[in-house]
Amino acid sequence: MYAAIGAGLAVIGAGLGIGKIGGSAMEAIARQPEATSKIQTAMIIAAALVEGVALFGVVVGLMGL
Repeated sequence: MYAAIGAGLAVIGAGLGIGKIGGSAMEAIARQPEATSKIQTAMIIAAALVEGVALFGVVVGLMGL
């Protein structure tokens, strides 16, 4: 039971983190449209890193089963 809660918290945290990254990137693009490609690249890299940490958290959480 606790493993599922831990895995769920990891997924919720990842969702919030990626949402924050996406929102901030859209705001940055609105402020500086000429830097769109650099902002998108940084956003994709950051989202991938957050997703990797979330996957690691889910795996560790489910290993407790």
